[in-house]
Amino acid sequence: MEDRHVTPSSPEQRVPSTGGSPAPRRDGQRPLRGTDLKRFHRTVRRAHESPRRIAFVLENVAYPVNVGSFVRIADALDASLALAGTTPPPTQPTAAKVGRGKHQRVPWAQHPDAPTAIATLVADGFTPIGLEITSDAVPYHEFEWPDAVALVVGSEDHGLTARALAACRATVFVPMLGRGRSLNVHVAAAVVGYRVLLAPRGGGSA
Repeated sequence: MEDRHVTPSSPEQRVPSTGGSPAPRRDGQRPLRGTDLKRFHRTVRRAHESPRRIAFVLENVAYPVNVGSFVRIADALDASLALAGTTPPPTQPTAAKVGRGKHQRVPWAQHPDAPTAIATLVADGFTPIGLEITSDAVPYHEFEWPDAVALVVGSEDHGLTARALAACRATVFVPMLGRGRSLNVHVAAAVVGYRVLLAPRGGGSA
Protein backbone atom coordinates (compact mmCIF):
# COMPACT_ATOMS: atom_id res chain seq x y z
CA MET A 1 0.00 0.00 0.00
CA GLU A 2 1.30 3.45 -0.87
CA ASP A 3 2.41 5.49 2.13
CA ARG A 4 1.27 8.99 1.23
CA HIS A 5 2.29 11.91 3.44
CA VAL A 6 -0.24 14.74 3.78
CA THR A 7 1.21 18.07 4.79
CA PRO A 8 -0.75 20.53 6.94
CA SER A 9 -1.19 22.79 3.92
CA SER A 10 -2.74 20.11 1.72
CA PRO A 11 -6.40 20.55 0.70
CA GLU A 12 -7.38 17.35 2.51
CA GLN A 13 -6.67 18.95 5.89
CA ARG A 14 -8.32 22.28 5.31
CA VAL A 15 -11.52 22.65 7.40
CA PRO A 16 -13.99 25.28 6.17
CA SER A 17 -15.24 27.83 8.64
CA THR A 18 -18.67 27.02 10.12
CA GLY A 19 -19.31 30.34 11.81
CA GLY A 20 -18.43 29.11 15.29
CA SER A 21 -20.23 25.73 15.09
CA PRO A 22 -18.24 22.54 15.70
CA ALA A 23 -16.65 21.44 12.43
CA PRO A 24 -17.64 17.96 11.21
CA ARG A 25 -14.96 15.34 11.52
CA ARG A 26 -13.49 14.01 8.28
CA ASP A 27 -15.29 10.69 8.80
CA GLY A 28 -18.65 12.46 8.94
CA GLN A 29 -19.22 12.29 12.71
CA ARG A 30 -20.22 15.41 14.58
CA PRO A 31 -21.51 16.29 18.06
CA LEU A 32 -25.30 16.21 18.26
CA ARG A 33 -27.07 19.36 19.36
CA GLY A 34 -30.62 20.63 19.73
CA THR A 35 -33.35 18.55 18.07
CA ASP A 36 -30.89 15.90 16.91
CA LEU A 37 -29.69 15.37 20.49
CA LYS A 38 -33.24 15.09 21.84
CA ARG A 39 -34.11 12.57 19.12
CA PHE A 40 -30.96 10.58 19.97
CA HIS A 41 -31.87 10.39 23.68
CA ARG A 42 -35.43 9.26 22.86
CA THR A 43 -34.05 6.49 20.65
CA VAL A 44 -31.58 5.37 23.33
CA ARG A 45 -34.28 5.29 26.02
CA ARG A 46 -36.50 3.09 23.85
CA ALA A 47 -33.62 0.77 22.90
CA HIS A 48 -32.38 0.36 26.49
CA GLU A 49 -35.61 0.43 28.45
CA SER A 50 -34.93 -1.57 31.60
CA PRO A 51 -37.29 -4.00 33.32
CA ARG A 52 -35.71 -2.99 36.63
CA ARG A 53 -36.30 -0.09 39.00
CA ILE A 54 -33.75 1.59 41.21
CA ALA A 55 -33.83 3.92 44.20
CA PHE A 56 -30.90 5.34 46.13
CA VAL A 57 -30.84 5.50 49.92
CA LEU A 58 -28.36 8.12 51.16
CA GLU A 59 -27.43 7.57 54.80
CA ASN A 60 -25.58 10.48 56.44
CA VAL A 61 -24.05 11.72 53.17
CA ALA A 62 -22.40 14.86 54.49
CA TYR A 63 -21.50 17.03 51.52
CA PRO A 64 -24.14 18.94 49.56
CA VAL A 65 -22.01 18.58 46.40
CA ASN A 66 -22.48 14.82 46.61
CA VAL A 67 -26.21 15.18 47.20
CA GLY A 68 -26.50 17.40 44.12
CA SER A 69 -24.51 14.86 42.12
CA PHE A 70 -26.88 12.11 43.26
CA VAL A 71 -29.78 14.20 41.98
CA ARG A 72 -28.15 14.32 38.53
CA ILE A 73 -27.51 10.57 38.63
CA ALA A 74 -31.08 9.82 39.72
CA ASP A 75 -32.36 12.00 36.90
CA ALA A 76 -30.21 10.10 34.39
CA LEU A 77 -31.37 6.69 35.69
CA ASP A 78 -35.04 7.58 36.25
CA ALA A 79 -34.47 6.80 39.92
CA SER A 80 -35.75 8.16 43.22
CA LEU A 81 -33.83 9.31 46.31
CA ALA A 82 -34.43 8.48 49.96
CA LEU A 83 -32.41 10.80 52.19
CA ALA A 84 -31.72 9.46 55.67
CA GLY A 85 -30.15 10.75 58.86
CA THR A 86 -28.02 13.86 58.45
CA THR A 87 -28.06 13.93 54.63
CA PRO A 88 -28.94 17.49 53.53
CA PRO A 89 -31.92 17.93 51.21
CA PRO A 90 -31.52 18.55 47.46
CA THR A 91 -32.97 22.02 48.04
CA GLN A 92 -29.89 23.07 50.01
CA PRO A 93 -28.33 25.86 47.89
CA THR A 94 -25.10 24.08 46.96
CA ALA A 95 -26.90 20.79 46.31
CA ALA A 96 -29.50 22.54 44.17
CA LYS A 97 -26.79 24.29 42.14
CA VAL A 98 -24.80 21.11 41.54
CA GLY A 99 -28.03 19.25 40.75
CA ARG A 100 -28.95 21.99 38.27
CA GLY A 101 -32.48 22.13 39.63
CA LYS A 102 -33.25 18.51 38.73
CA HIS A 103 -34.61 17.97 42.25
CA GLN A 104 -37.80 19.54 40.94
CA ARG A 105 -38.51 16.42 38.87
CA VAL A 106 -36.57 13.67 40.69
CA PRO A 107 -38.76 12.03 43.38
CA TRP A 108 -37.13 12.37 46.79
CA ALA A 109 -38.11 11.98 50.42
CA GLN A 110 -36.48 12.68 53.77
CA HIS A 111 -36.39 9.99 56.50
CA PRO A 112 -35.12 10.08 60.09
CA ASP A 113 -32.77 7.14 59.55
CA ALA A 114 -31.74 4.51 57.02
CA PRO A 115 -33.78 1.61 58.45
CA THR A 116 -36.93 3.72 58.16
CA ALA A 117 -36.10 4.68 54.57
CA ILE A 118 -35.30 1.07 53.69
CA ALA A 119 -38.52 -0.22 55.27
CA THR A 120 -40.52 2.28 53.21
CA LEU A 121 -38.90 1.07 49.98
CA VAL A 122 -39.25 -2.61 50.92
CA ALA A 123 -42.97 -2.01 51.34
CA ASP A 124 -42.96 -0.72 47.76
CA GLY A 125 -41.30 -3.89 46.47
CA PHE A 126 -37.63 -2.86 46.53
CA THR A 127 -34.78 -5.11 47.69
CA PRO A 128 -32.18 -3.22 49.75
CA ILE A 129 -28.59 -3.81 48.63
CA GLY A 130 -25.73 -2.07 50.43
CA LEU A 131 -22.82 -0.54 48.53
CA GLU A 132 -20.11 -1.36 51.04
CA ILE A 133 -17.02 -3.55 51.42
CA THR A 134 -17.96 -6.27 53.89
CA SER A 135 -16.72 -9.79 54.57
CA ASP A 136 -19.32 -11.26 52.23
CA ALA A 137 -19.65 -8.45 49.65
CA VAL A 138 -19.89 -9.45 45.98
CA PRO A 139 -18.31 -7.53 43.06
CA TYR A 140 -21.14 -5.46 41.61
CA HIS A 141 -20.74 -6.89 38.10
CA GLU A 142 -21.10 -10.48 39.37
CA PHE A 143 -24.24 -9.86 41.40
CA GLU A 144 -27.59 -11.06 40.10
CA TRP A 145 -29.77 -7.99 40.46
CA PRO A 146 -33.45 -8.23 41.45
CA ASP A 147 -36.15 -6.33 39.58
CA ALA A 148 -36.36 -3.45 42.06
CA VAL A 149 -33.20 -2.34 43.86
CA ALA A 150 -32.77 0.09 46.74
CA LEU A 151 -29.04 0.82 46.60
CA VAL A 152 -27.98 1.94 50.06
CA VAL A 153 -24.90 4.16 50.40
CA GLY A 154 -23.29 5.65 53.48
CA SER A 155 -21.30 8.65 54.56
CA GLU A 156 -18.14 9.69 52.78
CA ASP A 157 -15.93 9.02 55.80
CA HIS A 158 -17.52 6.09 57.64
CA GLY A 159 -19.70 4.25 55.13
CA LEU A 160 -22.88 2.51 56.22
CA THR A 161 -23.86 2.17 59.86
CA ALA A 162 -24.39 -1.24 61.43
CA ARG A 163 -28.15 -0.62 61.52
CA ALA A 164 -28.25 0.14 57.80
CA LEU A 165 -26.17 -2.93 56.95
CA ALA A 166 -28.47 -5.10 59.06
CA ALA A 167 -31.41 -3.92 56.96
CA CYS A 168 -29.71 -4.83 53.64
CA ARG A 169 -30.23 -8.23 52.01
CA ALA A 170 -26.71 -8.25 50.49
CA THR A 171 -23.73 -5.99 49.87
CA VAL A 172 -21.75 -5.27 46.71
CA PHE A 173 -18.55 -3.38 45.99
CA VAL A 174 -16.71 -1.78 43.08
CA PRO A 175 -13.30 -3.46 42.58
CA MET A 176 -10.42 -1.01 42.82
CA LEU A 177 -7.92 -2.01 40.12
CA GLY A 178 -5.38 0.76 40.72
CA ARG A 179 -3.75 2.07 43.88
CA GLY A 180 -6.79 3.96 45.09
CA ARG A 181 -8.84 2.34 47.85
CA SER A 182 -12.18 3.96 47.14
CA LEU A 183 -14.27 6.09 44.78
CA ASN A 184 -16.33 9.12 45.64
CA VAL A 185 -19.68 7.87 46.92
CA HIS A 186 -21.74 9.29 44.04
CA VAL A 187 -19.26 7.99 41.44
CA ALA A 188 -19.43 4.46 42.85
CA ALA A 189 -23.23 4.65 42.98
CA ALA A 190 -23.40 5.78 39.34
CA VAL A 191 -21.21 2.86 38.24
CA VAL A 192 -23.40 0.37 40.07
CA GLY A 193 -26.65 2.10 39.16
CA TYR A 194 -26.07 1.73 35.44
CA ARG A 195 -25.16 -1.92 35.99
CA VAL A 196 -28.43 -2.50 37.86
CA LEU A 197 -30.49 -1.19 34.97
CA LEU A 198 -28.49 -2.52 32.02
CA ALA A 199 -27.20 -5.90 33.22
CA PRO A 200 -28.78 -8.88 31.44
CA ARG A 201 -31.22 -10.98 33.39
CA GLY A 202 -30.30 -14.46 34.55
CA GLY A 203 -26.62 -13.83 35.30
CA GLY A 204 -24.49 -11.19 36.90
CA SER A 205 -21.22 -11.38 34.99
CA ALA A 206 -22.44 -11.46 31.38
